[in-house]
Amino acid sequence: MLKIFIDGHAGTTGLQIHERLQNRGEIQLLSIPDQDRKNKAVKKKLFSEADLIILCLPDHAAIASVELAGNTRILDASTAYRTHQDWIYGLPELDPGQRDLITNARLVSNPGCYPTGFLLAIAPLIALGQLRPDVQLSISAVSGYTGGGRQLIEKFQSANVREGRWSSRPYALKFGHKHVPEMKKYAGLSEAPLFMPSVGNYPQGMLVSIPLTQSFFEANTSLDDIYSLLSERYSDEPCVLVHQPNSNDHLTDGFLDPQDNNNTNRNDIHIFGNDEQFMLVSQLDNLGKGAAGAAIQNLNIMLGINELDGLHVEMMNR
Repeated sequence: MLKIFIDGHAGTTGLQIHERLQNRGEIQLLSIPDQDRKNKAVKKKLFSEADLIILCLPDHAAIASVELAGNTRILDASTAYRTHQDWIYGLPELDPGQRDLITNARLVSNPGCYPTGFLLAIAPLIALGQLRPDVQLSISAVSGYTGGGRQLIEKFQSANVREGRWSSRPYALKFGHKHVPEMKKYAGLSEAPLFMPSVGNYPQGMLVSIPLTQSFFEANTSLDDIYSLLSERYSDEPCVLVHQPNSNDHLTDGFLDPQDNNNTNRNDIHIFGNDEQFMLVSQLDNLGKGAAGAAIQNLNIMLGINELDGLHVEMMNR
């Protein structure tokens, strides 16, 4: 029996992870009384009993828990260690060797939801020498309000929202969003991308859109070239699907629905455009492949369990 302790199980991501693990026969979830959640001695004892600790905490609290953990393996869902040199980035599809790194790591940092969509669409184009690493990319994205945690959930579920006064609201307007460093680092970019996130008036699901022009590429490139490269790269990846260029198969009256992959661990990549301008769009669940689903996938890899145990990869509207 594998013993797992979720530190921060009462938060949005922690609750989702707990729900996905609680009925798995090979896993025992260690628990802590509410009154002891900040008791260092009690936490340290639980940490020592666990085979793996999952941290679902604010950055400062995650850092404090890491200091208590000793040599126990850790999967951290905060942003505290995502670009740290001693931690392995927990995006298995990032590189052909990434799974081996996650398997053998003691310290794994779960990716952010926006970076997951961005990196899966862009990183292979740069790694394989098609897309120039020195261009400044822009990213437009919208996420369900559950991505902002309890306070944002309460705000969006207030009377103003129910009465329809709020729709999609852009934020991080001064740039410098906390996800930008991991986007830059793991894409292999020399310039930080311009990131423009929005939160939508719906609970979960997201779209991450990256416009590209012909001048961004090392050589003349077509939509079919982009499709061929990405589809080959992800041909054996069960959680990533690349759609044919300018396909209408998954549009509703010409629109992409950010909620189509909800409750799955999927990331669909859509390719649109013409001879000179392209648009790549990742479609994923911010609580699935963007958070709790990714954590379950990483946990399975770290513990040598079937990678997809406890995960759904079928699109909900298929």
